[in-house]
Amino acid sequence: MNELTEVVNQQAELVHSIDTVWVALCAALIFQMEGGFALLEAGFVRAKNAMSIIAKVIIDIAFGGLAFYAVGFGIAYGASNGWFAFDMGITDRDLGLDLTVSNELFWFIQLGFAIAAISIVSGAVAERMKIWAYAVFVVIFCAFMYPLAANWVWNPNGWLAGRGFNDFAGSAAVHAMGGFAALAAAIVLGPRIGKYTKDGITAIPGHNLPLAAVGAFILWFGWFGFNPGSTLGAVGKWELIGKVATNTFLASVAGGISTMAYTQFRYGKIDITMTINGILAGLVAITAGCNVLDPNSALIVGLIAGVLVDVAVVMIDKMRIDDPVGAIAVHGVNGLFGTIAVGLFHAEAGLFFGGGAAQLVTQTLGVVVIGGFSFIVTYVIMTLLKSTMGIRVSREEEAAGIDAASFGVESYSTFE
Repeated sequence: MNELTEVVNQQAELVHSIDTVWVALCAALIFQMEGGFALLEAGFVRAKNAMSIIAKVIIDIAFGGLAFYAVGFGIAYGASNGWFAFDMGITDRDLGLDLTVSNELFWFIQLGFAIAAISIVSGAVAERMKIWAYAVFVVIFCAFMYPLAANWVWNPNGWLAGRGFNDFAGSAAVHAMGGFAALAAAIVLGPRIGKYTKDGITAIPGHNLPLAAVGAFILWFGWFGFNPGSTLGAVGKWELIGKVATNTFLASVAGGISTMAYTQFRYGKIDITMTINGILAGLVAITAGCNVLDPNSALIVGLIAGVLVDVAVVMIDKMRIDDPVGAIAVHGVNGLFGTIAVGLFHAEAGLFFGGGAAQLVTQTLGVVVIGGFSFIVTYVIMTLLKSTMGIRVSREEEAAGIDAASFGVESYSTFE
């Protein structure tokens, strides 16, 4: 009996060790996605504001990370009444998730999702928002707003989890949450000077598209930690990991191809900046259902997302909502679409596969509530910040560039 017990303990230890290495590697990939956000957004804005983007992403990680540690994690994964929980910090309590990794490592991988969600907002408010006002919003978002969505979706007692809502890695909880917060923030903040005039819309191109492309490649690479890492373990999950990774790849390349074809047809030339966003749109859209869609469905979802992102960017611009990097279209619109797509393409419960409308109703309800919650709360918070500490730099600072005005440095120096 003692020998049998020892063998069982050794097997359990091996499972814990393998799963810990897997989750730690995926968590590191997710964390490194912040470098992708920084480079992508910096490349898509003007040179005079590139350093301000780097500062905002640092704030996402530092301020957002501490807020999620101190308050947010407990709200997300504490003992939930279906809508809310509150347990301070990280403890050895049973989270009800059947984890084979430590609570500390689980916290760290969940931290990556939290700061990814807020980093979506940083691009939409680029080139005109005060750095300390942004920091205040980051703390509120990572301490309370995002954790509530995570509670509903991923806490075993969350109200959406109880309804069978399928958001495997966060099309709704991360991307729609961040995207609709970005929409509200951009509306309250207002457009950049000169973006919209009585004569129409003025294009303000990014200063370094290769830099933006490198950022996109880093994000693309990191997504293979973001989605497969959401298995939260490797032992006994090799088929699921393979499915998730394959669907993630197929949707992303389909998004890029459809954007290339669509922009060639619509504008007569391939828009490579939009193609970058098309790849990201495919990734966002498949994130909810990468665990339950078959590969052909993943391709279809990616193809739709690649067209939808360009259509959404144009519509948002016509509404005179200034989003310098296309974050609202990539994350908000395609987070919405990708979550609903699960109800259509789920291999067993999807409407197109004979599963009826129940999953579609649940998916639609969940993402609409999350998106609406994020938009309304962000709009209220931004309005309050606007009327108190102020959220926008002065016209002089905006004209000179936030880098010089706020940091006293320029991103690029010239030498004689």
